[in-house]
Amino acid sequence: MDAMPVPPWLGKLLTTAFFTVCRSHGAANRSECNMYCLDCSVEDAFCPYCRSSKHRDHRVIQIRRSSYHDVVRVSEIQKALDISGVQTYVINSARVLFLNERPQPKVGKPVSHVCEICGRNLLDPFRFCSLGCKLVGIRRNEDASFTLNGKNEKVRSISSPKEEEELREASQQDIYPPTPPPPPSRSRRRKGIPQRAPFSS
Repeated sequence: MDAMPVPPWLGKLLTTAFFTVCRSHGAANRSECNMYCLDCSVEDAFCPYCRSSKHRDHRVIQIRRSSYHDVVRVSEIQKALDISGVQTYVINSARVLFLNERPQPKVGKPVSHVCEICGRNLLDPFRFCSLGCKLVGIRRNEDASFTLNGKNEKVRSISSPKEEEELREASQQDIYPPTPPPPPSRSRRRKGIPQRAPFSS
């Protein structure tokens, strides 16, 4: 088993409050704190403007929100963690996973797969519903690990102004697609006055 199955920054990531207004850039547009630095884990979440000035060459991931719960894209987090065993979802064309356990919906039909820690229903044969539950499972059973074996642990560094602007744009969007507007109501057309045929003479 790996000597350090849990990276030191993971626990703080799972307890960090995201989507608060940045204290340094609160007056700017799209200044929500939805980013986290894996190399400066002593810090809290920060906004894209802080990322440009303080974390340009660091490993940074972006947290998104789905139904009021924090998620991270698989393409970002899998470069820093072994996420095997965690249920993933495809939402709005992006594969994501949840950071923490979510409330269990009302009990419905029996399912074949459940989270080993919280018992949440799963879509596929995974062991955990979130990174948080996998962390509990590692500490409890010591039969899993977050450590990558010989894989590239670098998360892509964002540096170009265009990419930073796209990142700011994305910070205000829910990962779920927006609810489509209701269809236009059909206004009832007023019937005209019927015309009688002229009397024959």
